[in-house]
Amino acid sequence: MSTRPRLVATNSPPSEPATSEANISAEERMYLEIYDAIMEHRLPAGTKMAEQTLGEIYGLARHHVRKVLGRLAADGLVDLEPNRGAFIASPDAQEAHDMFDLRQTLEQSVVQKLAQQAGPEDFARLRQMIADERNAYMQGNRPLWVRLSADFHIALARLSGNALVVDILRRLVSRTTLLISTADALAGQQPCSFDEHLAVVDALERKDCTRAQQEMARHLDQCACRMLNRPERRFDLRAALGKAEQA
Repeated sequence: MSTRPRLVATNSPPSEPATSEANISAEERMYLEIYDAIMEHRLPAGTKMAEQTLGEIYGLARHHVRKVLGRLAADGLVDLEPNRGAFIASPDAQEAHDMFDLRQTLEQSVVQKLAQQAGPEDFARLRQMIADERNAYMQGNRPLWVRLSADFHIALARLSGNALVVDILRRLVSRTTLLISTADALAGQQPCSFDEHLAVVDALERKDCTRAQQEMARHLDQCACRMLNRPERRFDLRAALGKAEQA
């Protein structure tokens, strides 16, 4: 149960020759590596995703690069701006407020449904996810911790059984993850996400819907408080994607 797309074998469409498989594989690798770099904050909000540079890094023609950037835009992680190009999404304060407001509405509905229908196996899986999240944090593995923290919310949505809610929340969670403050997370001055997640699951397992909704509301408020005002800086795409040796 992860927000990160999984690499799967792709069959070439009948209209395409078999030689296109290499291009599809390269596109998928590019997509997954950029997705990881964004979610792990190696590519921060506002970074320009130059098509030519990306094409050189991955050995892809521009039309393949554009397809990958289009997928990332659909995920809410990249903004495509006419006549300017592609940039890592950098939601402003109003959008951030709107996204968390929408998340509150959707995730309260998810919690209400789970309080009625989630079972012991569901709670066991959720508790394992929280344990993994805690371990990643305690081991200082921030990238994995950020990923698992986001995964938890998508897992809840999937358990609710509403595919449309899953799709919407996946985009919202990915986009709001860009706003998490690195400094606050590492300083440990804010309540840890795994403790907040555990409070939600504890209430759900007791079938205490009201308390579960209260805990989720508090958690999302804390997430909003961890938003980061990012300075304008230039980043080397090759280095961020682990391709510096190709420079």
